[in-house]
Amino acid sequence: MAGGVIVPSDGPAVDYGGRLTLSVFMSCFVAASGGLIFGYDIGISGGVSQMEPFLKRFFPHVLERMAKAKANAYCIYDSQTLTTFTSSLYVAGLVASLVAGRVTRVMGRQAVMLMGGALFVAGGAMTGAAVNIAMLIVGRMLLGFGVGFTNQAAPLFLAEMAPTQWRGALTAGFQFFLALGVLLAGITNYFTSRLAWGWRLSLGLAGAPAVFIFVGALFLTDTPSSLVMRGRVDQARAALRRVRGPGADVDAELKDIVRAVEVARRSEDGAFRRMATRREYRPHLVLGVAVPTFFQLTGVVVLSFFAPLIFRTVGFGSNAALMGAVILGSVNLFVLLLSTLVIDRYGRKVLFMVGGIQMIICQVGVAWIMGAQMGKSGEVAMPRPYAVALLVFTALHTAGFGCSWGPLGWVVPSEIFPVDIRSAGQAMNASILLLLTFVQTQSFLAMLCRFKYATFAFYAAWVVVMTVFIALFLPETKGVPLESMGKVWVKHWYWKRFVVQEQEKGAEALT
Repeated sequence: MAGGVIVPSDGPAVDYGGRLTLSVFMSCFVAASGGLIFGYDIGISGGVSQMEPFLKRFFPHVLERMAKAKANAYCIYDSQTLTTFTSSLYVAGLVASLVAGRVTRVMGRQAVMLMGGALFVAGGAMTGAAVNIAMLIVGRMLLGFGVGFTNQAAPLFLAEMAPTQWRGALTAGFQFFLALGVLLAGITNYFTSRLAWGWRLSLGLAGAPAVFIFVGALFLTDTPSSLVMRGRVDQARAALRRVRGPGADVDAELKDIVRAVEVARRSEDGAFRRMATRREYRPHLVLGVAVPTFFQLTGVVVLSFFAPLIFRTVGFGSNAALMGAVILGSVNLFVLLLSTLVIDRYGRKVLFMVGGIQMIICQVGVAWIMGAQMGKSGEVAMPRPYAVALLVFTALHTAGFGCSWGPLGWVVPSEIFPVDIRSAGQAMNASILLLLTFVQTQSFLAMLCRFKYATFAFYAAWVVVMTVFIALFLPETKGVPLESMGKVWVKHWYWKRFVVQEQEKGAEALT
């Protein structure tokens, strides 16, 4: 039985002549804005968690610990209940992402983005109006269901809708909006922290960007691949004509999409099972697990969540800690803008290497400063120049992430899977991402309390591992149409042994 990984397997990459039209730009702009919601929720929780009115209402024991004169600075915020407030969103997101692949395949990318937007609006309203911890966590779980659906559908929509030569930049738009959401959350926290009820405003505003994506998604057409998979070939042709422009070879692109979908339909025995058991899908399975795992182990995600708490730990005041989070968000957004200009020019692997080396140096620098100035006890106040140096290293680490794993952690999984397992592969990517986000958000403050400064050396070691892995095992996918992606595995020094052998077996079976 032929595998979807070899459609087509050889020959040069096809250029269908599609341009960056206004239609495709606006469609991708709306879809990418799903990252705005996710980013806002990432950035808002850490700032709210150190607001005294919020802590006084829901977590008074943390305030009591802060009041102790000789408290271990590493352990001030070590509260499982407090971290549950943050991590509950990702448990719900994990549950949603487990079913999102099937829902996306049956209903289409557009419908799933609509569902995600509606859930975000409901979750933002509940968290903003919370009067007890239970209401707070249920609201966060509603937001999590929205994250699970949106994170699965939006990157697929972007990868399938974008012209080949612009796919990297447009798919990276999801991470750009995510970074913008983190920055907006930091700015919001900075100004609302001065109000006794400011935490309600910060949490409630999570529903504001959700309204934008919900309304915008109402006017989107679904992707040609999704329409073909649901038997709507004429609508797929019309969608291609609208988004590719008058000079594009729409019939050729549609023909390749239909061919890829037909291969997918010849293997209706379950996408997850095929990916897990069939040899020709081994490259996709390994990278589909490795990329979201390494994405989390860069350490940037927990810095995004807990940056204000970390800055409070090293001696910044409340407002200064919130401003530190704004600085990190600004750096990340600026670097992401730069990376979108070069991601389709220099390719994926170069950015991975440059960003990885920069993150390793900065994580080691953070660990050294904290270890030398605060020691193991955490009772020594860090001198202000060293605290500022720590902020600089953290900002440079964020910049390294913003030019590499930030955008590419979304781009690569969205483009490496063949169409028959694409929804399942993206669902797996989102599930792993959310599972590890939950694990890290639930354990990071406890880890900081016990490992102290070595926490950042732990992340530095993982960045070394992932940089070497990418150098050896990730094929370059720049400029390769999705329907021709099979050829990158055939040419790779390691993965070709899996793909070529299965291709030969398929040819023998036909003769």
